[in-house]
Amino acid sequence: MSKPAITGKNFALFSYGFRPFFLLTGLYAVIAVTIWLLTLFTGTWPDNNLPPYLWHGHEMIFGFVAAAIAGFLLTAVPSWTGQRVIAGWPLAGLAAAWIGGRLVLAFHASLPPEFTAIVDLAFFPLLGLVLAPSLLRGKARNMIFLLFLAVLFAANLVFHLAMVRSDMALASRGLLLGINTVLLIISIIGGRIVPAFTQGAVRRKDNTFTIRPLPMLDRAAISSIFLVLVIDLIWPYSTTAGWLAVIAALIHTVRFARWETRRAVSEALVWILHAGYAWVIIGLALKGIFLLTGSLFSSAWLHAFTTGAFATMILGVMTRAALGHTGRPLVAPPLVVAAYVLISLAAIVRVSGPLFPGGYLNSIAASGVIWIAAFTLFLIVYTPILLAPRADDGPG
Repeated sequence: MSKPAITGKNFALFSYGFRPFFLLTGLYAVIAVTIWLLTLFTGTWPDNNLPPYLWHGHEMIFGFVAAAIAGFLLTAVPSWTGQRVIAGWPLAGLAAAWIGGRLVLAFHASLPPEFTAIVDLAFFPLLGLVLAPSLLRGKARNMIFLLFLAVLFAANLVFHLAMVRSDMALASRGLLLGINTVLLIISIIGGRIVPAFTQGAVRRKDNTFTIRPLPMLDRAAISSIFLVLVIDLIWPYSTTAGWLAVIAALIHTVRFARWETRRAVSEALVWILHAGYAWVIIGLALKGIFLLTGSLFSSAWLHAFTTGAFATMILGVMTRAALGHTGRPLVAPPLVVAAYVLISLAAIVRVSGPLFPGGYLNSIAASGVIWIAAFTLFLIVYTPILLAPRADDGPG
């Protein structure tokens, strides 16, 4: 029997943190990339606004990725600590703060830069304030996420200061700090959930299957990304940064190899996470090759991280978490599997674009259209799920 139509009485969008922020993530993935493609191919852009490429980079990190991070943390922290973090009007207010940031960036040309900065910068401190009471009562290892929010705030602050000074190089440094911080978050969270979900899926068929923890390797992998972040702050795009990226790629390859990807290919909700983490390795390897050799084929390394690792992991985590936390079976619907294939294809097309210099803009267009299709499928399947109460009538 089909579920009743969503009405005011069973409208559940603000009943749990993942609901509004996963919906905003999917919507903005479509909106922001559509705007970027239209700008790229029509040349239309407001006078005196941010340079289009900086707006695109900023909104992918501090808009799209930031919403996904918020949705994840507002959902994971209650699970980690046993406490409910935020719901109702406070959650709606936090979502409004994120939307406010997107609006002021969209109308940057007609607003005082100080006002734009204040509105956009408010989101991460507000998210940290909401999460801090629970994280401070929980396990010490999870308090590091408050530090990550502080670093993301700092990266965004650098970007806005650079815009006030019209310093495009400094703005790019702020974006790179944001990207490396997200990589560090993925190396930690991915290291927890990919082997755990893989083991859980395989054990339904083989209860002897185990992925044995190797803490020293996990620490080495996380430390390598931290060093990438530090070196990029001091000597970005240097030979040292290149060698460190290669070393980090090798360490993460060893880590990844232990997660038995071949055993997870029958579970779409699991293999998509493996695919996302694989892009971390590809991005590190391409970055190292580019910084050491300048080879054209590796020049899109940044998009191996963003279109590849970030978008793929975000789509994988959102689709699984939304099913589990709304009382639905952990089975990816066919349209979602199609979205997984599309986002993987979008990353491949975008990263391989430099191999075809004559058709480079066409590769960007193709990748963008495929990306939009992937997140449109996500919205088709998950908008009703995120708006409606749990399927099992439980809390959340």
